[in-house]
Amino acid sequence: MKADSDSGHSPSDDEKKVGVEAGAFESLATHQLPPDPDAGLSDEEKARIDRKLLLKLDFRLIPWLCLLYLISFLDRTNIGNARLDGLEDSLNITGGMNKSQYNAALSLFFVSYSLAEPLTNILLKRLRPSRFIPLIMLLWGICMTTMGLVHNFQGLMAARFFLGLAEAGLFPGINYYLSCWYRRSEFGIRAAIFFSAAAVSGSFGGLLAAAIGQMDGVGGKRGWAWIFILEGLATILIAIISYWMVFDFPDEATFLSDVDRQRVIRRLKADQQSSAEHEEFRMTYFWASVRDWKTWLYAVIYMGADGPLYAFSLFLPSIIKSLGYASTKAQLLSVPPYAAAAVLTVTIGYVADRTRQRGLCNIGVSVIGAVGFAMLIAGTSPGVQYAGTFLGALGIYPCIANTISWAANNTEGVYKRGVTLGFVIGWGNLNGVVSSNIYQRKDMPLYRPGHSVVFAYLLLFLTGGSSLMTMLLRQENTRRRAGERDYLIEGKDEKEIEALGDVRPGFYYTT
Repeated sequence: MKADSDSGHSPSDDEKKVGVEAGAFESLATHQLPPDPDAGLSDEEKARIDRKLLLKLDFRLIPWLCLLYLISFLDRTNIGNARLDGLEDSLNITGGMNKSQYNAALSLFFVSYSLAEPLTNILLKRLRPSRFIPLIMLLWGICMTTMGLVHNFQGLMAARFFLGLAEAGLFPGINYYLSCWYRRSEFGIRAAIFFSAAAVSGSFGGLLAAAIGQMDGVGGKRGWAWIFILEGLATILIAIISYWMVFDFPDEATFLSDVDRQRVIRRLKADQQSSAEHEEFRMTYFWASVRDWKTWLYAVIYMGADGPLYAFSLFLPSIIKSLGYASTKAQLLSVPPYAAAAVLTVTIGYVADRTRQRGLCNIGVSVIGAVGFAMLIAGTSPGVQYAGTFLGALGIYPCIANTISWAANNTEGVYKRGVTLGFVIGWGNLNGVVSSNIYQRKDMPLYRPGHSVVFAYLLLFLTGGSSLMTMLLRQENTRRRAGERDYLIEGKDEKEIEALGDVRPGFYYTT
């Protein structure tokens, strides 16, 4: 794999082969396409080649990245499964972690995780995905393994803090990375498939925890310790393999032929993206993201989905156990809601890509989630409450991937998009601190205060924020079509117009 130089960009094989000067791809304005390797072919032949190329990208990128996120989400949320297998009793000399210590251990993860996220996409771009992603996986695999070796609350807190720090780069990094490979109308379904790994990890995590929990007493360790140790060792192994399985950005990905690399860059250029290009980092990109009102409204929308996500995934086993089921049965009953959420996540990704109505998809799905948590608040029978967990999962998981796709679709510029996604995801994950503290033991078995907080998040931030964003983006598109933003490009050359990114009048937002 060829590394970026610190000073700029050496010619890629593609550039040499097609006679393009070093750095010429990034010097082209958005509407100027590099030479077409398929010139002279019929439209039908070009379409067939494009489908074959897209299938190749999907096969080489998506499955492994899904596996990485499944491992990531499993490692951050398996503490909920470990709790059912004696974690609290083991880590206190005086007889069990007190009611606030477990929640503090959950919260600390989100503090380090959220603070590190805005910077991780810059590191991803500078260090290259093939190095950055395996490195952070190796680090969090070590943290996960050590969680199974701790003997007290202080050790658990230290391990959770460094786990959050190490995991921070994966989710925003891979979403940013995928947005640099696919057209805007293709990104949503891929992001949905990628994020569905979180729901699958919920299903898989419950089954895995139920199996590993049977090792209680092996080697003198409790079942909860073996959950952390075995899953941590698996992460370390996958991190090592990832060095050969994670590829760099399109202009340097080794699995692409010279001609296919040029096709990928042409596809992105035709979609009014500069995502495949080299671009030197400047603070202007950072401040462009900070000053963009969309960054902060997307952060509010994302917090409306992410806060409920962590509340749901961290406490679902405990919620089901509170309905009167034994520990192992509670682990197993947590599987079906996640499986249903995975299916709907991919479905919504497909629908949103085809209709380009991401806001309406968010609104409709979030209402389903709100109904589910209303059932959890008002219901008293186990059957009604378990049905509520299904609707809750269906209303939360699809909105995570859809909101990230929405933000990526509407933010142009390599580094600006990376910074924006870092801020959006970082702020959303900071709400994990809230999620970690809303389900208290004193509220068992109905947990109504916790369910009420999630219900408010879904209606106020997710539904309300998505409605406001949809309205504002439609208004802005109307102004651009009417020529009310044309003054922004007066007196500017093509390079300066392209530098405006999503501010330029010819860029229309996905609503």
